[in-house]
Amino acid sequence: MQKKTKISLKNYNSFGVDVLSSNFNIVNSEKEIVSFINKKSRLNEPIILGGGTNILFKKNVDRNILKIKIKGIELIKETKDYVIISVGAGEVWNDLVNWTINNDFGGLENLSLIPGNVGGAPIQNIGAYGVELKDTFKNCRTISIKNGSLRIFKNSECNFSYRSSIFKEKLKNKYIISYVTFKLSKRNHKINCSYKPLREAIKSNNILNPTIKNISELVCKIRSIKLPDPKLIGNCGSFFKNPVIKKFDYEKLCEKEKDIPFYIISKKKVKIPAAWLIEKCGYKGIRNGNTGTYNKHALIIVNYGNASGNEIFKFSQKIKKTVLRKFNILLEEEVNIIEN
Repeated sequence: MQKKTKISLKNYNSFGVDVLSSNFNIVNSEKEIVSFINKKSRLNEPIILGGGTNILFKKNVDRNILKIKIKGIELIKETKDYVIISVGAGEVWNDLVNWTINNDFGGLENLSLIPGNVGGAPIQNIGAYGVELKDTFKNCRTISIKNGSLRIFKNSECNFSYRSSIFKEKLKNKYIISYVTFKLSKRNHKINCSYKPLREAIKSNNILNPTIKNISELVCKIRSIKLPDPKLIGNCGSFFKNPVIKKFDYEKLCEKEKDIPFYIISKKKVKIPAAWLIEKCGYKGIRNGNTGTYNKHALIIVNYGNASGNEIFKFSQKIKKTVLRKFNILLEEEVNIIEN
C-alpha cells in the first residue's frame, strides 16, 4: 500500500479539479484494503476512488482517500455457449470491453468507451445504447468498510435500477467492491441495436449482420462525436440522470411542448432526456466563468481549465433550478458530489 500526503487530485478526477488530499492511499489487493480498514477507517469514513470519472470534489479533502488499483481478468468458467470472468475493480472499464471484443465474448460491446474503472460500474449500473451493466453482471466481491469482512453480492441482491444500485442507495459507503464477475456469450451473440442512433449508424454503414465488433466500433464513433475527451477538456460525462416521470405528467407537458422526446419505461412512466430539458432552457454550449456546458451535448458540464469544484457545483445547481422552474422536473445528479 502506498501512502501520500498533501497530494493534488487534479490527475485523479476527470473534471481536472485541483484540490488537495491530506491522506491519499493506493491499494493493490483485498489484503491491503482490509489492512487499511483495520487501521484507518474507524477514524473517519474513507472516500473510495476508482477512475475518478464520476466524482466532483468541491474543496480540499481531509478524509482518507482509498484509491483502488486491483488488477486482473480471470476466466473462471467456460462452456460452449458462455464464459464467466472475474475482473479486478481497478481495471479500466474500456480496457475490459476491448478484451472481451478481442476474445469474441459478447455482452459489453454497447458499453464501449464509457470512462471509469470496473469497480464503479455496479455502483452506477452503468448503461448506454440499450444495455446496462446488470444485463451481464453475475456478482461482485466486496469488503465491509465497518469491519473488513468479505461478502459476495449476487445480481438479485444489488437492487439494480436506472443508474443506481444498492451500493448507491441503501448500502452507500458501506462496502468496497474488489472484483466483479460477468457472464458473457461465446456464440449466438445477442446484438442490441434498439437505440435509434445506433440503428441509423448500422444502416448508413451498410452493415447487414452486425457483429459485436461492429457494434463496439460504431458506439465508439458515436460517443467520440458527442462527448468531449476528459484529457482535453475536463468533464464527467452526463452530469444529471435522465428523469423518469409519470405518463400523466408527460402528457400535461406536451400541451405546452409538443416535441418532447421520451422513452417508455412502463405503462405509467416515461423517461425524458435531461439534455433536451437543459437545451430548452438555453444552456447548451454556454460558458459561465471557468465552467459551462459542452457545445455538442447540453448534459455535459465542462471545466475550461481553472474551474474550482464549487464553481462547477454552483453552475450545475443553476441549471437544476432553471429546469425545475420551466418544466417542474427536478433533475438528479449522476455525478457523486464530495463536500469535504
